[in-house]
Amino acid sequence: MTTQYRTARSSWGSLFAFLLALLLGAAALALFLRNATNGTMGHLADRVLGRETAYDTSVPAIVHRIQRLSRLETVVYSLDTIVEGSKSSAVLPDLLAGDRILLVVHGQAIAGIDLSQLKSEDIRITNGNGTRTIHVTLPASQLFSTTLDNQHTRVYARTTGILVPVDQNLESETRAKAELQLQQTALSDGILDTARKNARSTVTMLLYSLGFQKVDVN
Repeated sequence: MTTQYRTARSSWGSLFAFLLALLLGAAALALFLRNATNGTMGHLADRVLGRETAYDTSVPAIVHRIQRLSRLETVVYSLDTIVEGSKSSAVLPDLLAGDRILLVVHGQAIAGIDLSQLKSEDIRITNGNGTRTIHVTLPASQLFSTTLDNQHTRVYARTTGILVPVDQNLESETRAKAELQLQQTALSDGILDTARKNARSTVTMLLYSLGFQKVDVN
């Protein structure tokens, strides 16, 4: 009788452990499915549930999706250089009346595209031979900002004539000159073309992710 009682108790214990493991597994699966919303885990959750992701790919919806990228900064152009600022007298030599400063300058220019300017007429969707194609014309690329890094911009040398005081405005004027020079250098090096190219790549990837078979962005 004792042996039978122990066997029955062991069977109930095994059944309880099985049910507990089953319950914990179901809870873990439910937690996973609830929290796996994107990436590889999101795709796996969709497969488990037999769920398919659908996107609104009408023109107004596409405009809204692209506009949400807002000011898309795609290029950061950095420059290290030395910029000179000076003031001279028309009568006296610099040794007596000149003022000269050399700045070691570090700055950056940021360019991109303001996608909030995108309009419905900039997007065209066509269907042919089972292929859904989208054509997008992006707004013009822009130079968003040109700034000097004050922590890494410093006076390298300063010489002032014997007969004149130090011009307190010369450094700030030279900094403004350096900022303009940085802007001109970035533009001449094609920062706007690079910004447009990078923006096209970003928008193209977005549109392919929405299910279009062919994407033309320019």
